[in-house]
Amino acid sequence: MESGRRDNLDESLGLDDDSEDTQANKYLFFKIGKESYGIGIKHIIEIIELQHISAVPDMPGYVKGVINLRGKVIPIIDLRLRFSLDERNYDDRTCIVVTEIDRVLIGFIVDTVEEVIEIPENQVELPPKFKSANGEDRYVSGLGKVGDNVKILLDVEKIVEDQSIRAMGEEKAAVK
Repeated sequence: MESGRRDNLDESLGLDDDSEDTQANKYLFFKIGKESYGIGIKHIIEIIELQHISAVPDMPGYVKGVINLRGKVIPIIDLRLRFSLDERNYDDRTCIVVTEIDRVLIGFIVDTVEEVIEIPENQVELPPKFKSANGEDRYVSGLGKVGDNVKILLDVEKIVEDQSIRAMGEEKAAVK
């Protein structure tokens, strides 16, 4: 990861140290519909405004296509569609959260970014053991207790488990 980009993200999100220890319990929260979801800050590369997405044929419906971000081709997943929610028109609050998972960059379209919250490990519980209608494991890695609220923490690796998405990102990473 380029340290300049990480430093800019850390500064914009109120993070003052790039070490794993300070990122361990911090989550970037965003809204999809009425619900708030969080991803571990260690996976976040940057947050960008929505831009032109080039469609790629024969991809799952939730994969909107790819973008060219400073010379890197990044697959884009609409989290609304990935979570089987109704599609909606994008607006000026819609953005792309660029993540890195196993050295592969992948962007997630979210309705709006909210904030970074630190949730101590002892305030995170495992999610209920349910599976989706098609038998897959769910995307929730934990439930964080923040005051009287419960925050949903996502497992980004399960979100991108589809091999066609990973392969698209890995091919582009190998070309570098």
